[in-house]
Amino acid sequence: MHFPAFLNDYYEVSKRVELYYKLTIAMVIVIEIVQIIAVLTVLVRFVFAPSILCIFLAHKFWRNWASTDAVEKFLQAHQSLTPTRYAYSEIIAITRHFKEQLGKGGFGSVYKGEVAIGNFVAVKMLGSNSKCNGDEFISEVSTIGRIRHVNVVRLVGYCSERSKRAVIYEYMQNGSLDKHIFSSDGTPKHCFTWQKLKEIAIGVARGIHYLHHGCDMTILHFDIKPQNILLDENFTPKVSDFGLAKLYPKEHNVVSVSAARGTIGYIAPELVSRNFGTISDKSDVYSFGMLLIEMAAGRRNVNNPNAGTSSQIYYPSLIYDKLKHESEEMNINYSFELEEEERKLYLIGLWCIQVRPSDRPSMQQVVQLLERDADFLQLPPNPSVYSSSSIGTTIHSRYTSNTELPNIEEDE
Repeated sequence: MHFPAFLNDYYEVSKRVELYYKLTIAMVIVIEIVQIIAVLTVLVRFVFAPSILCIFLAHKFWRNWASTDAVEKFLQAHQSLTPTRYAYSEIIAITRHFKEQLGKGGFGSVYKGEVAIGNFVAVKMLGSNSKCNGDEFISEVSTIGRIRHVNVVRLVGYCSERSKRAVIYEYMQNGSLDKHIFSSDGTPKHCFTWQKLKEIAIGVARGIHYLHHGCDMTILHFDIKPQNILLDENFTPKVSDFGLAKLYPKEHNVVSVSAARGTIGYIAPELVSRNFGTISDKSDVYSFGMLLIEMAAGRRNVNNPNAGTSSQIYYPSLIYDKLKHESEEMNINYSFELEEEERKLYLIGLWCIQVRPSDRPSMQQVVQLLERDADFLQLPPNPSVYSSSSIGTTIHSRYTSNTELPNIEEDE
């Protein structure tokens, strides 16, 4: 009678032992997993992380070394062309520990400095995180270092010390042109008389023409815009910022550029797509034309992105329509009166921003057009590809137009 009770007790004990065994195995597995995680954590923290950090630092060091090596090779090969070389400690002293910042751009910051008592300079520090591997530094030193022209900013010196690079320019007391032709609220701004504005335009055109034809090499700027036109104490304009510039032999009529260069709103169409034509000195002419229209208007060409129509957004299209109505003597529903010099700037600007490079004047022709009366200037074909619902139709009508720029002979 007691035997079945014994079997029941035996079965209960066996189940408990089996449960304890399973729990023990589970605990052992959990402990093993925890230990593995702990080991992996230690490995990641003390082995993998330092290794990754070392690889990153080695790669960064190699890039800096390669960039520094390329710059040093250039400087050694062009010692006769380069101006005074300053140590980084001298740059700190000249700028008084970078006390007064004049501006900031894509390639770095510009600070006011003093190399001697009363001799002020502008020190442009190139950013250490630049992706150009020293190309922008070489471009500036190689181009500005060989230029001597009243309408091109003068390079005083430079600094190249490991990753610290700077270019030192003559100081322009009146800053950049954009501060004098643009208002903060977007309303038209006219600080200069039309005669003075024309003189500034002629000065800029002469500076660009000198870059194209006045040096032993053709220098293409690729970034003509109001921010890169500096004004001295007499408001004499000087072309500046040659970080995107390229040098080419004079016999090269076609330029090879791997990527679009410049600032949106001033980039020539052929720099974006080769379907519009080949890259040449006419690419700078296009940028100058956009600059000229902004100078005359006292506002940016693209000033109201929330506007409802293309003519409101793109000012050259609006001014073209107004000039066309004026020439056709149509009765329009808005007032439109132009000074003679204002009309001249608009017309020359519109000629400069023609889509086809071959339809644009050269910078020498631009200088001559600015210096002559505007009575003989004809309205060019509509240069705005944005003013038509079909780009193809616009380009086709431009190609088949009989309107021509007045024949002006160029000096050889």
